[in-house]
Amino acid sequence: MGKIKIKNYPVGPFPAVLAGADVGGKPNYVTIGACGVVCLKPVLYISLKSTHYTTIGVKENGYFSVNIPSSEMVQKTDYCGIVSGKATDKSMVFASFYDEIGKAPLISECPLNFLCKVVQSVPIFDFEMFFGEIVSAYVNEQCLTDGRPDSLKINPMVIIGNGYFDIGKMVGEVFKEGGNNTLDNKKI
Repeated sequence: MGKIKIKNYPVGPFPAVLAGADVGGKPNYVTIGACGVVCLKPVLYISLKSTHYTTIGVKENGYFSVNIPSSEMVQKTDYCGIVSGKATDKSMVFASFYDEIGKAPLISECPLNFLCKVVQSVPIFDFEMFFGEIVSAYVNEQCLTDGRPDSLKINPMVIIGNGYFDIGKMVGEVFKEGGNNTLDNKKI
């Protein structure tokens, strides 16, 4: 099987998340695929277009939320990526709640939520990358297994190319599967 060179454009998979911020005193959410873990500390990054309405709120308040929608929320999630908060009030799309810090809205309907305090930002091309320390995390009780968030119960979406996909099933455990085969003896 050979490799074929393709256009230099990321096609995924990327997590589909709803980034939230207060803008002009109202909750606003934008759908992004540019979000992830930065290091082994509780730090996430989001990357927002510099012209996004949500970017204004993150810069003003110094906080953002990362809300993980389930695949059942695909229509509302996509809607928040299509319309701009500059032209459409998205504060009523979801039921918002606030942590006691009160600096960024979180989405009640999302099974998993993180409130992040901006610790650094980096402009890159026409985007702004925000690094946020997780100051609070919430999960729907029914999405727990043995007291821990269960990805299959959360049922998050990933973006691949121009589609949304759910994760389906677990195929292995992190830091366990590689130990089941010894690479040194070439048994894989």
